[in-house]
Amino acid sequence: MSRAHVREVDGDEPEDLPELPLSPHPNYVTPRGLALLEARRDAIEADIAAIAADAADRRQRRASLDRELRWLQARIAAAQLVNGTTRDSSKVAFGAEVAVLDDDNLESRYRIVGEDEADPDAGLISWTSPLARALIGLQVGDVALWQRPAGDRDIEISAIRWPA
Repeated sequence: MSRAHVREVDGDEPEDLPELPLSPHPNYVTPRGLALLEARRDAIEADIAAIAADAADRRQRRASLDRELRWLQARIAAAQLVNGTTRDSSKVAFGAEVAVLDDDNLESRYRIVGEDEADPDAGLISWTSPLARALIGLQVGDVALWQRPAGDRDIEISAIRWPA
């Protein structure tokens, strides 16, 4: 059998990378969250510019960066800036910082932010998280049922504030 029309794979071509998944939720962002997305996009663009387009050993890296850049561009294009100009400090809403007391009277603070800005270890929780969904719309003194994998927990809202 003739091999004249069979393409040999030599490892120089990047693997077909699946697109990064986009959230089905609206992309609500704080001003800080939008700035973080834009900074990340700018860094990726700088990384792409630094890679020689014809360098065989960098094609896979370039494909990965291109994919991430497409994802970032889609997230930024879909961003819905919520800047809190109509802040109602009587109710928990997107962008608010909320202090809660648990059953042991221990206080925790969370800020409700967009999905891309979320960092639970830093107290930044996505508006789509079970905790944020339990808190949004409530007032100081209200008790929310936080449904967690580790077990449900009642938490009382002790303060609501809006970061500068």
